[in-house]
Amino acid sequence: LNNNKDWKFFKQAFNNADKDFLDKIKKAHPDLTPNDLRFCAYLRLNLTSKEIAPLLNISTKSVETKRYRLRKRLDLDHDDSLVNYILKF
Repeated sequence: LNNNKDWKFFKQAFNNADKDFLDKIKKAHPDLTPNDLRFCAYLRLNLTSKEIAPLLNISTKSVETKRYRLRKRLDLDHDDSLVNYILKF
């Protein structure tokens, strides 16, 4: 899923399975980047950091850093679960 063509195909298939998730989260948080949205989609699929790392070509530690930064961008409290927040959409 590294190139745009693969991402467009994934996004279309994902939206068919999970109606309008990406649109809803983008409407709630318009400052999210395309990479943030991709990461949210992987979290929505309930993938672990170890499963996400090869999809993004980064280390597991970098995935944890992305999670932390996304939590800050979404303005979540320390006690709130990022995955549970994503699953509510």
